[in-house]
Amino acid sequence: MRMVDVIHNKRNGQALTNEEIEFFVKGYTKGDIPDYQASALMMAIYFQGMNPRETAVLTKAMVDSGETIDLSGIQGHKVDKHSTGGVGDKITFIVGPLVASAGVPVAKMSGRGLGHTGGTLDKLEAIDGLQIEMSKEKFINNVNKHKLAVAGQTGNLAPADKKLYALRDVTATVEAIPLIAGSIMSKKLASGADSIVLDVKTGSGAFMKTLEDSEALAKEMVAIGNNLGRKTVAIISDMNQPLGFEVGNANEIKEAVDILQGAKVDDLRELSLEIASHMTVLAGAFSDYDEARITLEANLDNGQAFEAFRQFIIAQGGDVSMIDDKTKLPQAKFHVDVTADEEGFVAEIDAESIGTAAMYLGAGRATKEDEINHAVGITLKKKIGDTVQKGDVLVTLHADSESPENSIKKVKQAYRFSSEHVDRPTLIHKVIRD
Repeated sequence: MRMVDVIHNKRNGQALTNEEIEFFVKGYTKGDIPDYQASALMMAIYFQGMNPRETAVLTKAMVDSGETIDLSGIQGHKVDKHSTGGVGDKITFIVGPLVASAGVPVAKMSGRGLGHTGGTLDKLEAIDGLQIEMSKEKFINNVNKHKLAVAGQTGNLAPADKKLYALRDVTATVEAIPLIAGSIMSKKLASGADSIVLDVKTGSGAFMKTLEDSEALAKEMVAIGNNLGRKTVAIISDMNQPLGFEVGNANEIKEAVDILQGAKVDDLRELSLEIASHMTVLAGAFSDYDEARITLEANLDNGQAFEAFRQFIIAQGGDVSMIDDKTKLPQAKFHVDVTADEEGFVAEIDAESIGTAAMYLGAGRATKEDEINHAVGITLKKKIGDTVQKGDVLVTLHADSESPENSIKKVKQAYRFSSEHVDRPTLIHKVIRD
């Protein structure tokens, strides 16, 4: 088989055979196929697309290119969740304990952040002593005992995806939906869960800016999961403004704890319950969504989900007193209010600009070498649909300097106002099961 023939076939709109896809992935991973031929195929896929069979075979080949995590030592049906990313997305810290409170095991492999805030692991490290590196045996034991563990990704998972992503990043082929779907799902499938719930963001702060593109990506990923024997559901949720009111690291942990203690932050609580309900139904803990929802709402309000989070923190060596007394979490030196220059209704909040403002404060990384400042961040005081008078506080910046001018400027750019009443955005657009 020749790589030039594979490129030729896809360029002309043909569906690639299983053998052609596997030949390409194996050859490129081993270094037998050069970057220029792989680039040509990526561009052909960008323009010609792939059918569901092709995408599933590509994903499986990427999974098989490296190690897979054996979670067979965990008792019960293991369920995972994945978000395509967003500003203020602290859902894992709510959903994990919530699902665990229903007796469903959550074995979560997470990464660090590159961008507006830290990743899941960076945020957890705002809690003194919490260990995210552990042996496989301890990880499995923690899940069996507490139904929840979160650790850094170990092993050589989907090395073909790492090589292909680096290539796509410099050849303008990142946005090809089959390649995005294969990239995400190859890592999820290699991580060993039995079922997966995907939170696919849409809007200004999301990778996919339009509902149409978000739905296409969600359908592609659900098809991959189901074709490869993993029950998969996707929820398309709004990211036209930050999720919740906190952006940062320690303050996102704080807001997650607020929800676990029964706070009614509508969008954060609602999305957490939506994701957790689908996860527990896929795991077989409940017969249907409504039954799951009733029980999980009760577990938020009666303290069971919060206690599951406490036990998770203790099991991974964290200082649980920082959760019991949230004032012990890292605190910024200065708190700077950014006020409105006009009156009206908040019509838009560019979530990406808010994220960039947080990164300027030190909440995220511009490069992999940057250090995360867990204390800094942003608290939103006004969201879409709110009434604003001139001089009202839009956000409070938690900073290490008195005048974080770049962040102030970015926040002011993020807000747009209307003289007419503005409805609050729809939070959950669609649920896709097949």
